[in-house]
Amino acid sequence: MTQVTERETPLQAAPRAAAGRRRSPAAAACVLGGAVAAGLGLGFLAVLVIVLWISSPYPDSGPGGALHLAAGLWLLAHGTELVRYETLSGVPAPVGVTPLLLVALPALLMRRAARLGSASGDGGDADEVLPASAIFSAVTCGYLSVGSLATVYAAAGPMPADPLSAAWHVPLVAVLAAAGGVWSAKGRPVGPLPHWVPGTVRRAAARPRYGVALRAGAAGALVLLGGGALIVGASLAWHAAEVQASFLALTGVWSGRFAVLLLALALLPNAVVWGAAYALGPGFALGAGATATPLGFAGSPALPRFPLLAALPPEGPGTLLTCATAGVPVLAGLAVGWFAVRRAREVSYRETALTAALGALVCGLLLAGLAAAASGPLGSRELAGFGPVWWATGAAALAWTLLPAVPVAVAVHSWRTRPARQAHGPAGDCEDEWHDSGVRELRWEALRRAAGTLVPDLSPQDPRQDPPRDPRPAAEPAPAAAPRPPRRLTVVTGLHLDLTPIPIPAEPAGAPPRPLVPPVAGARVLPRRKPPA
Repeated sequence: MTQVTERETPLQAAPRAAAGRRRSPAAAACVLGGAVAAGLGLGFLAVLVIVLWISSPYPDSGPGGALHLAAGLWLLAHGTELVRYETLSGVPAPVGVTPLLLVALPALLMRRAARLGSASGDGGDADEVLPASAIFSAVTCGYLSVGSLATVYAAAGPMPADPLSAAWHVPLVAVLAAAGGVWSAKGRPVGPLPHWVPGTVRRAAARPRYGVALRAGAAGALVLLGGGALIVGASLAWHAAEVQASFLALTGVWSGRFAVLLLALALLPNAVVWGAAYALGPGFALGAGATATPLGFAGSPALPRFPLLAALPPEGPGTLLTCATAGVPVLAGLAVGWFAVRRAREVSYRETALTAALGALVCGLLLAGLAAAASGPLGSRELAGFGPVWWATGAAALAWTLLPAVPVAVAVHSWRTRPARQAHGPAGDCEDEWHDSGVRELRWEALRRAAGTLVPDLSPQDPRQDPPRDPRPAAEPAPAAAPRPPRRLTVVTGLHLDLTPIPIPAEPAGAPPRPLVPPVAGARVLPRRKPPA
């Protein structure tokens, strides 16, 4: 009997084996989805390159070279550095400036594949939903398998990829995109961290301070990027003639101009990041010692007059217009301070200031990461550094946003948690005069006398003084009437009733007695409440 219970019977093992068989097609579908996502990205760039190669009047290589170039561009879209061997000096030149618009293509395809893999099952008997970790691993493996094949295939082209750079850039983009897709498919849960995360980190992440700081830092980064886009657009409009001249001078055929236009559009997000770095102060490098900052533009770029580069400010010291770009980081600091304040009244000023400081730190880290992604080498020696320096951009973003964010956050917190104010102004002054001048008491006394005993006397009186008497002359005493049962009077604290007898005119004999108080139409009678024990 003991041997039977310890071992698993065939009837118990059958459902587990069936579950494993049901899970294997779902996992294979997720792997295939990741591979298809990578293939679609490769196919899109391959079709684009083939079209440009066909329309070019002077093709440098055959269709094989165009396909190798498409594979290299797909790897460049992940941030991988390409190596150009055909140079005038014979020294291999790296190409590491990634067009940020191309990064959106593999990221969106990978995210879509992860979402479809998460929603592939409905939990029924014939289909079982895979856990999030299994979907993430399967989609990533399928994507990386195609990425490794593309790296090997691009090695035979005119611009092969650096293997070490591709070994960590492609997995980084795949992991981030797949994680975002799975998280979105699971309903974007914001719960506790997994159990394998250290307890100190889990307890620190559970505090609302960090969520608010992330929101504030993201708001500051968006303001900086919006300011960078405004600077780039204004500069392009200001130098419209130079931009048009450089666009037409690069090539004389429409296929080449179309390729230049596509390259300029792909580099527009890079220009936005460069504009934000320009507004922050560090600026960006253009090779051969040329640096563009609001304080001046020194040196000459070691590149041809590309349309985006034609919008640079003229060489020489900065002007009042270029220094006015410092208003962009100031606005970013104000945004960080505004979004760093929580609605809760029990939050202290120290907590608010610390949240604003953390938001400034998040903004600095985001700008440093974007500057690192938007820059890179375009060759060797003079062109080894092209674009903003990531650490200088991040430090400037932290300093610019930290200075105004903390006082603004404290001021906004003080305003939102202010105590309720009393009414002041003309209305309050009139009300005080109404109470202080005695008009209120005189008006109330006139109303009370006109209504008789319907309105009680609410004016405070000294109990030692005699109650006020009616100044009207007393009338003739009425004949004695039939005795009536005494009425019960309820004594209310703070109310003084006027019990002065009111003369009643004589009534004819035999007439029914009239009530002392005439009936009032529409009166509401409230029940008498029993006083608390």
